[in-house]
Amino acid sequence: MKKNRVLAVLAAGMCSLLAGMAQDADAPLSIKAAVALALNRNPQILVALAEQEELKGTIKEVRSEAFPQVTFQGYGLRMRDPSILNSSSFDNVPPDFREALVPVASNIFDIGFHVTQPIYNAGKVRTALKLAEESLAEKGAASETVRQQLTFKVLQAFKNLMLMEANRDIVRETQQQSVKHLEQAKVRFSSGVATEIDVLRSEVNVANMEPDLIRAENRVRLARAIINDLIMADLEAPTKIEGSLEYKPWDPGSLEEIQVRTLDLRPELQAARRQVQQAKLTVSLANAQNKLTVDMEAHYGYAVRELQNLVQSDYKRWNLTVNFKLPLYDSGRKAGLMIQAQARLRAAEQRLAQLENECRLEVKQAYDDMQSSAKAIAAAQLSVQQAEKVLTLMQANYQYGAATTLDVTDSQTALAEARNSQIGSTYQYEMAKARLRLASGSPILDMEVDQ
Repeated sequence: MKKNRVLAVLAAGMCSLLAGMAQDADAPLSIKAAVALALNRNPQILVALAEQEELKGTIKEVRSEAFPQVTFQGYGLRMRDPSILNSSSFDNVPPDFREALVPVASNIFDIGFHVTQPIYNAGKVRTALKLAEESLAEKGAASETVRQQLTFKVLQAFKNLMLMEANRDIVRETQQQSVKHLEQAKVRFSSGVATEIDVLRSEVNVANMEPDLIRAENRVRLARAIINDLIMADLEAPTKIEGSLEYKPWDPGSLEEIQVRTLDLRPELQAARRQVQQAKLTVSLANAQNKLTVDMEAHYGYAVRELQNLVQSDYKRWNLTVNFKLPLYDSGRKAGLMIQAQARLRAAEQRLAQLENECRLEVKQAYDDMQSSAKAIAAAQLSVQQAEKVLTLMQANYQYGAATTLDVTDSQTALAEARNSQIGSTYQYEMAKARLRLASGSPILDMEVDQ
């Protein structure tokens, strides 16, 4: 049954994959649609869902131990038993009776219902059921962790592709500026107002831009392949995405408020608390050892030598048994179980405390990164404005002979670096914002936060 449930979940994922492949490959993919595809297709989330289904089956199995177990059973036996002839007192039997005591083969048929019902087990079944339910709740929190982390990975892949495309566009624009400058240098050289060195330097600069553009294109393809991997598509698929890398300010509130919310919302902490509860229930189970247990067994049916008598009332056979068991000495087994359970409880409590500190630290790091990235964006925007003015002036000066090719090249490089710094700071801010939301257990996507 467990294997069938896992196969059903995987089959649903494959159906979603085939349906997605049938969609228009040229349509741009939104971040929301990409997250939905990843959550429906990615093996990480499918495995988490399958583990939840497995625990649901475990709960059903444990619950069944508190209810009656009914079986319909029977057997047919043919036998010849010479035990009476081997009796130690058989020689004392009168000779007239010995001839009548010759064993012959006989049949016996038994058929009936057998019922078992626990009456009292010191709360073992109830505790085991609570333990299974806590395990299911823990898996639910773990599944939410997988969902949030997968959403973060998709968002990160989207932002990374946007960053690589923006970087490629800057390289391409810088190359176009270099080509345009080369044309100006050739015109000025042909007019006799520029030297051949200006033309050669411009040609070298254009040639040097080719490898940069190739590397930028390769980075774009790699970033696109990462998205395809997350949504379980062909790595070489020409997936297009919506949007561009933009600075979207967000006020998360004070650091103290976020850390307080983190302790309530972070799914990893919820899972850790469930593990502490499981450890406490394990202690209760260990403590229930060597306690009194009572159960009942009943049997109702027929036992006959001839099949035609199988339903005759004279051949009815039934019994009702009440059993109890009270262990008196177990050579320290219960004490050993208690030591193990209490040690697991202490370990679970320490792991929870450590995880709480780690979550606070993650929140603080992401919060500080977001603040510093916001300041870096403001500085980068000013640098871009200044670099654009410098390039415009240098291009005008070169046209009138007041600047050299080296001056124009340096200003182009400075502008490209300023723009890369701006988009890099924007990427760092958006990722710090996403990490802060992930660390605090909050929704990661902007449209989720705005709802």
